[in-house]
Amino acid sequence: MFVPPATDRTVWRSADEPTLRELSERARATLGAPWPTPLARDFARYFRDGDRDTYEQAIWVRHQRLARAVVLAAATGDPVWLDEAADGVTLFCEQSTWCWPAHDDTFARHGSVLPTVTDPYVDLGAGEVAADLAWTDHVLGAQLDERYPGLRARIRHEVDRRVFTPFIERRDWTWLGLDGHVHNWNPWIHSNILIATRLLAPSSADRLTELVTEGLSRYAAAVPPDGAIDEGYHYWWHGALPYLETLERLGRDLDPALIDFPHRVHLGGPWYLNHADGPARPSPHQPWHVLHRLAGVAGARDARAHAATHRRPGEAVAHESHGLGYLLQAVLDQEWIAAVPGPSPLPRDVWFPSTQVLLARPAAGSAAGLTLAIKGGHNGENHNHNDVGSFIVARDGVPVLIDPGRPTYTAQTFGPRRYEIWTMRSTWHNTPSIRGTEQAAGASFTARDVVVDLDAGSFTADLAGAYPRDDVRHWTRTARLDRDTGTITIRDAWELLPGTGRTVVHLIAAGEVTLTGGGADIDGVSVTWGDRPCEVTSRRLDDPQLTEVWGDRLTRLDIDVTTLGPVGSLELIVKERR
Repeated sequence: MFVPPATDRTVWRSADEPTLRELSERARATLGAPWPTPLARDFARYFRDGDRDTYEQAIWVRHQRLARAVVLAAATGDPVWLDEAADGVTLFCEQSTWCWPAHDDTFARHGSVLPTVTDPYVDLGAGEVAADLAWTDHVLGAQLDERYPGLRARIRHEVDRRVFTPFIERRDWTWLGLDGHVHNWNPWIHSNILIATRLLAPSSADRLTELVTEGLSRYAAAVPPDGAIDEGYHYWWHGALPYLETLERLGRDLDPALIDFPHRVHLGGPWYLNHADGPARPSPHQPWHVLHRLAGVAGARDARAHAATHRRPGEAVAHESHGLGYLLQAVLDQEWIAAVPGPSPLPRDVWFPSTQVLLARPAAGSAAGLTLAIKGGHNGENHNHNDVGSFIVARDGVPVLIDPGRPTYTAQTFGPRRYEIWTMRSTWHNTPSIRGTEQAAGASFTARDVVVDLDAGSFTADLAGAYPRDDVRHWTRTARLDRDTGTITIRDAWELLPGTGRTVVHLIAAGEVTLTGGGADIDGVSVTWGDRPCEVTSRRLDDPQLTEVWGDRLTRLDIDVTTLGPVGSLELIVKERR
């Protein structure tokens, strides 16, 4: 969407008043206070104790404060906000690096735990700053020339030396996908580089655009025809969405299947089907106006309707946590401002063949009753958790048998000890542990013989290939939603070679859990499994990434099937208790 400079008063007088009012309240609360300072000690912590969040949070607060100032300066013309914006721009220009410590190769290349200012690294953080400075220059250029002559030249100098030049000269960036591994970094960074290129118009613009187009082609080749994102809903906003926006800026056709992904994994209310590193209840602050606009361009009516469900007439149209570019677009998007919320499409069933993810509910258009979601796939996906065969059950759109998600990122999260983190392991997903063995990581650990029947609401897969054992002939899991009764059945049938070791089926539950004879009650849902013994583990949660979704604890039920022998079966029946 085109955003005009602040000198176009006809357009800027139409900026959304509720949003400006809320921005002003938050901006005035920090006006005159010191800006957050990203410290050397906090950058170095990533290399010392693994903490990356402390440094990153200071950066995000800077972004949000700058975003508020730029929009208010453009809308009001008040020099107070222009001064605030100039302070933010200058602080970013004087920051040692725009790269986040978890991404910088300063230690690998230079043995340094602090940024190497002569060798800037282009990552997500660098792209975000480059785009924010470019948006600021574009919207407030005339005012900056008058009040802060020379600042716009500084913006161009810093973006060129930190982003444009290294992006052109160094072509070994891992996020380019040269090795065939393409993930959300690719479009996220390329999108921001193209924004900065278009708005700052450097002499190298043609070469930059050529490289962006070339890089995006690798992401395009990796997007499956069904529009599935193996990183899940959360990372759709930080990969697929900027990809779609960049296609729009380049004048390319949009992919309706990719645009449809968010509403197809909607469980109900604020809840979404989560796998990989995404939360089941994401932040409500998503740039829904962008999806609304792109869905309109592509003619994706269900996606546009789903986006509109998040519009609250009379309330702010966006939040600064979206980022400056998204905020600028939202406050001027008259179609989004006028959008009227309606019901979410909530399709009856969804099947993604590329990721082997099924979602089935009793009827289209309603979250009422029990919804079943289950995945096959493999354990080498982007942001992977070892979760082949894991399932989720939601009641009235709220997950009851769940995937926990992930805690706050640290150095361990993407390092060699990733699968020591409990939320990444199959033992904390709704999967079996076979003779004391949990699932292993890697694309070779995969579901086999996956069969789906949408009309029957059923999914069948052999999970044996997800386990690093050679004594599992098969472990066949069948999950079915009976739409006549509203009951979900999970049936495991296995054949093992002779051997020893404890075999259990794990169930991860959110909410109050009460054991009953041969089963459990979980927040209005009954789960029965017969006369098998069950061990209960209550896990206290203290990480905000988890507590904000699930509260202070989760419960794991370990149903012991060892005594059923090497050839056996277990049937779980899940019903509502009204």
